[in-house]
Amino acid sequence: MSENSKIYISNLSWNTGDEGLVQAFSPFGQIQDYVVMKDRSTGRSRGFGFVTYANDKEALSALESMNEVELDGRRIRVSYAHAQSTRRY
Repeated sequence: MSENSKIYISNLSWNTGDEGLVQAFSPFGQIQDYVVMKDRSTGRSRGFGFVTYANDKEALSALESMNEVELDGRRIRVSYAHAQSTRRY
C-alpha cells in the first residue's frame, strides 16, 4: 500500500457514518480501512473521514468519481490523504 491509496473525504454530513462511507466508496475497489472521525466527547461526526484502498488505481478512481458529488445532502470533497506531521512545541 502506498501513500496514494488513502483518500480524505471532507464536508461529510453529520448523518454519514462508517457504513455510509463504505457503501458510497466500495464500488471503486477493495477497501482496506475506513473511518468517519468522531468527536471524543459527543461521539458526533466531525465531518470528515478516510478510506484506504488496496491500490493507488482504486483510490484515484474514487477520487475522480466522488469529488464534488452529493452524499447525504452535502457536496463532499475528496483528495489524497497526507501523512500527519509530528509537531513539537
